[in-house]
Amino acid sequence: MAVAIRVENLTKKYILRHEGGQKYVALRDVLTGSVKKAIKGEITLPSKEEFYALNNVSFELQQGERVGIIGRNGAGKSTLLKVLSRITEPSSGRISIKGRVASLLEVGTGFHPELTGRENIFLNGSILGMSKREIQSKFDEIVAFAEVERFLDTPVKRYSSGMYVRLAFAVAAHLEPEILIVDEVLAVGDSEFQKKCLGKMQDVSSSGRTVLFVSHNMAAIQNLCDKAIFLKKGEVQTIGGAEEVISTYLKSTAEVQTIDLADRKDRSGNGLIRFQSVELIDENGNAVQSLHCGKKAIIRINFDRKENAAVNNLHVAIGIDNDMGQRITQMNNEVTDQIFNNVRSNSIDLIVDDLPLKHGLYSFVLYSTVNNEISDWIQNAGSFHVESGDFYHTGKLPPEGQGNVLIKYSFQLK
Repeated sequence: MAVAIRVENLTKKYILRHEGGQKYVALRDVLTGSVKKAIKGEITLPSKEEFYALNNVSFELQQGERVGIIGRNGAGKSTLLKVLSRITEPSSGRISIKGRVASLLEVGTGFHPELTGRENIFLNGSILGMSKREIQSKFDEIVAFAEVERFLDTPVKRYSSGMYVRLAFAVAAHLEPEILIVDEVLAVGDSEFQKKCLGKMQDVSSSGRTVLFVSHNMAAIQNLCDKAIFLKKGEVQTIGGAEEVISTYLKSTAEVQTIDLADRKDRSGNGLIRFQSVELIDENGNAVQSLHCGKKAIIRINFDRKENAAVNNLHVAIGIDNDMGQRITQMNNEVTDQIFNNVRSNSIDLIVDDLPLKHGLYSFVLYSTVNNEISDWIQNAGSFHVESGDFYHTGKLPPEGQGNVLIKYSFQLK
């Protein structure tokens, strides 16, 4: 298989200047300060700081591969795409690209605001090196996909951000580039259009063209990409299969989270057991900070036993609240008929095979009884984050803003 993109020791360095060594100076301070210093003859040069947006990045992508680039904000993802799209010059390193590149990096990239949607389609096609006949052959498909028929002869400066994105993506994807580069810009569109875009990118890659996709949506990366690159602070951490790299990223989003409860004073109970900490464990047994929707999740509850004695009739519950503090579910071993006796362990695993929580931040309450008496009870015991995932295993993303919990179900026509 032919190499589509080869990147060797790519570095992008910026020089940050700080007036008088200050990290941040307001414009009014710069102006007034400069005037005062000029009067006194005390003008000083600003200090400089080197910032590496990309540092010695190397990888190779084959023709037809669908590659996701993931990482936290500031990891260098967008800078990498801009360098590959020839929008930004690298400081050093070598890039080899085989084929015509179409990029969608920001809302309205490549559009002229004074021109109409129709005119911008032909303008973008010309930039991609296509003939007028080639553009005309794809014109109706582009307009239908973007759903902007009514506004086709309206200047795009009057388009909403959603309309901008729809048309820009339709142009980039339909004018048959060998390499399609798409940044997180798709987040501007509605959920239906996002699904439509993901489907189109799958079509593009299945026809032998290469797709490079940046997203914070792990479900989108999981469903679209067969390969992923994990960037951290401008450096490549991992390259490999999408599932493997996503798992590594979720483990590395921050230091391993251990929620320390040992010193909490705001608790109730007789103390026969006392919660000490909570750990989040993924399906591979690794400690993580974030759990993954639709994947196996383990919440490990660690505790001490009073005088280290065995405990009988142990009941443990965890109540989970959404980011508004509303209780969305409670899980306890009494309901599952798993009351523990002669407990000599110091931890209990709560295992959820297919985590049904949608993307977001959740807080939790811990509660326990021994022989039907409250042993330990901690409100606001901690919080955890859930990343998006393909809960239904259909390649379709659940709509955002529609509650927190997902349910397994099916429809049947009678």
